[in-house]
Amino acid sequence: MMENIEDPSPLRITPTVRALSSALRGKRDSGRGNGDRVFPEPEKLWFKESSAKNLRNRDFLSPTTMLNTLYADGQVPPVVMSRVLSLRGSGVLPVAGGEVMGEGLRVRVDRAAAFRTVLAGGATEYLKPSSQRQGCVVLNCPALHPKPNTPTPDTLGLGQLRTVLLADHMGALLRRQGFAVSICPTLPKDSDINAFLRALGVDWPTAPANWTNEEREEKIQEALESSPYREQEMERGRRTSGGGVRRAEEGKDEGVLRVNLKRAFQEEGLLGYDPSLGTCTVHRDSISHLAQLDLSTSDCKVAIVTVLHVTSCQDEFRQQQIAMLWRASGATHTQRHLVCGPVKTPGQTWDDIIKVMTSATVRFELLSTVHTSPVTLDIQREGGVSTKGPRGGVFVMYNCARLHTLFDSYERGVDKGLYPEIPEGSQLDFSCLKEEGEWLLLFNYLVPFSELLDQSGQVLDCEGGGARVNIKTEQICKFLVSLSKDFSSYYNRVHVLGEPLPHLFNQMFCRLYLLRALRELYHSALDTLNLPPIRQL
Repeated sequence: MMENIEDPSPLRITPTVRALSSALRGKRDSGRGNGDRVFPEPEKLWFKESSAKNLRNRDFLSPTTMLNTLYADGQVPPVVMSRVLSLRGSGVLPVAGGEVMGEGLRVRVDRAAAFRTVLAGGATEYLKPSSQRQGCVVLNCPALHPKPNTPTPDTLGLGQLRTVLLADHMGALLRRQGFAVSICPTLPKDSDINAFLRALGVDWPTAPANWTNEEREEKIQEALESSPYREQEMERGRRTSGGGVRRAEEGKDEGVLRVNLKRAFQEEGLLGYDPSLGTCTVHRDSISHLAQLDLSTSDCKVAIVTVLHVTSCQDEFRQQQIAMLWRASGATHTQRHLVCGPVKTPGQTWDDIIKVMTSATVRFELLSTVHTSPVTLDIQREGGVSTKGPRGGVFVMYNCARLHTLFDSYERGVDKGLYPEIPEGSQLDFSCLKEEGEWLLLFNYLVPFSELLDQSGQVLDCEGGGARVNIKTEQICKFLVSLSKDFSSYYNRVHVLGEPLPHLFNQMFCRLYLLRALRELYHSALDTLNLPPIRQL
């Protein structure tokens, strides 16, 4: 007899961990205990298993060290155990059983019920953020601003390209979460840099070559001239800030506009800015940069606007100057800085690297490393660039294509009369999905994906913490590579399209439901990288 799941809410990891923690703690106050006993924070009580080895006997674990902080000798009272095993709630994974072992209290999910809930009704809810957000995010990429000329493919360094791809990726992610996203700066429509980015799959906003922003530039100039942070004549002579800001030649200071950036961030209580910013001489390229930012924010039709400057570590100081200049001109938008580590290419030239990278490979090479860490690309060393093997963009795209090939083969089998059409999920018995790899694919990838999509937007909501924002921009690439490894292992081991025998169809259909959801998961994740799926091998 089929199981009945009363709660139709999509299953999520976070509500499950929260419910498990509540069941284990009971009515205990957070962080407090009787006498000298201090109870751990709820989020530390449990962790989700992910390794194939541990998933053989448990899905969640509350370690013995945690149990010892809650109960004498780590002995879980029967009433508490009963609460854990009868766990229910919105979005909570159904519990099949659990026991206290040497490693702690381990809990197993009712896998057949979870498979049916996720797959039978269609996996749509698992392929998008769990909630839609509001607000506007302006993604500013300093590498593409004229200095004073528009950059070209020859002048754009790999470190700067990394920031462009990162901004493009963040734009796709944030749009999925409901944010209105504006990209800065606009590029000349027929420029070489725009054509180069299009070849990499980057759709950057453009304007006609004869377009100007002079009116806004004049407005910014006037705002800085009347700014309370403008340095007056009697203050001159103090050291100006460095980091790429040019000094006016001696004897030609008259009429030069300088702004005290240190006063701007100190008086407004802004955290995380370099204390050596000091006084900045305002030049034409800075005015152009600020006018582009002003234009981008004018497109935002909502009250809450966050400006995210995506810059390299080499350009961070300069971008902090721009951010404070904008603040000094009267801009009040929240500004955060996503700072990328350098890209090193020992002994290599730009042309050498481009020849061995497809758009997917470039993106995975530059986006799969934590954005603050250096990236080293060395095509002369084996494994220096992952154009093949189980860790790069090509491997991910190959496994996405395998799924399309599988379903093409199934459809051909249907046309030939070998297989019937896939029935409704409610007609299937998902308890037949007993292969370890099947649960691993659902539990590690399908169920957690929407929460992974949520994370970048949640970070932007955090107030305080300084100018920098640390978004785990590498997670989607790592997720796709890890998914591809586990899917490849499963696919190489399991014959999905079995013999056309009626008694084997239920298992085949259940597996097709799982793999169809995985195919859509690939599409959804690749979409955040602005990469189209490959449908043929």
